[in-house]
Amino acid sequence: MLKIKNLKSGYGQMEILHKIDLEVKPAEIVAIIGPNGSGKSTLLKSIFNLCDIKGGKIIFKGKNITKLPTHELIYEGVSYVPQGRQVFDDMTVRENLEMGAFVMKNHELTKRNLQDVYNKFPFLKEKMEQLAFTLSGGQQQMLAIGRAMMQNPELLLLDEPSLGLSPKAMKEIFDRIKAINKEGVAIIIVEQNAKQAVKIADRTYILEDGKIALKGGKKILKDKRIKNIYFGGR
Repeated sequence: MLKIKNLKSGYGQMEILHKIDLEVKPAEIVAIIGPNGSGKSTLLKSIFNLCDIKGGKIIFKGKNITKLPTHELIYEGVSYVPQGRQVFDDMTVRENLEMGAFVMKNHELTKRNLQDVYNKFPFLKEKMEQLAFTLSGGQQQMLAIGRAMMQNPELLLLDEPSLGLSPKAMKEIFDRIKAINKEGVAIIIVEQNAKQAVKIADRTYILEDGKIALKGGKKILKDKRIKNIYFGGR
């Protein structure tokens, strides 16, 4: 579904990612883990054209989407949930969800998508008229994911969805992610909780200094090189 070849990207004159190769198959969960500053979030932003692409190609369903404007990526079937539970605090839950469909011109489809999100996240329907800031951290994160799902994505990009959440809220977030994936949505998840990310992922890539250091399946965390990547061999 997604193929990244020799990707180089960053911000201004600063190159963060150096010749990244990565693939995502249909309905697959791919985890991106690694130490702070390794380029994990930059990788998602590169796919969603939120940073400067300096080289390489990003192919989605056979189409070159490198540097395609972000709003067009949404039409192509790519949605992005940034880290930090970014919701519109002074808007209701329903209004937040509707903002996820702002590029859609088919109002009937928007209504169907809204109902589908309510089915995925029943508590959002219960709280549809509440202001977003009144929700708990975990509920705000699910609202952010629900807003992205309003776009009917085929590929969902999740940046640190468990960041700052309680263990209970974290478990619920990962359960929801798995449920979304089972409906056929491919997912790339950047996570600081490496064990949980690898547990739900079909494949995992480990970044180090802007490069792919390791890739593999669910046993990747047992690789002896992990200690060097995360802790410099200490």
